[in-house]
Amino acid sequence: MKTAPDVQGRVFAMRRMITWSAMPFAYLLAGPLADHIFNPLLVQGGPLADSLGRILGVRQGRGIGLFFIIMGILVLATTVGFYLYPPLRRVEVELPDSIISGTLPQ
Repeated sequence: MKTAPDVQGRVFAMRRMITWSAMPFAYLLAGPLADHIFNPLLVQGGPLADSLGRILGVRQGRGIGLFFIIMGILVLATTVGFYLYPPLRRVEVELPDSIISGTLPQ
């Protein structure tokens, strides 16, 4: 309703391109992050073994669980942050609908 029909294809294609372009970077970064940063944190004698290790466990492979928890917290924080930004929260109310041939869409 907000995007004019004559440019919807371009807008949707650009939105999808931006979203999907992040996936290769995620695939390239996830493995090394898990193997070299997060897994060593939660092995026996690791830096977080005595603190978070008591909750998540201490052994090989627990670091990826920590990685998922951190990513979930970041997604939650981002969602709350965007919700607390009034112009973004009210975009459906404040942004006028697209005008099609002099009439408003139904």
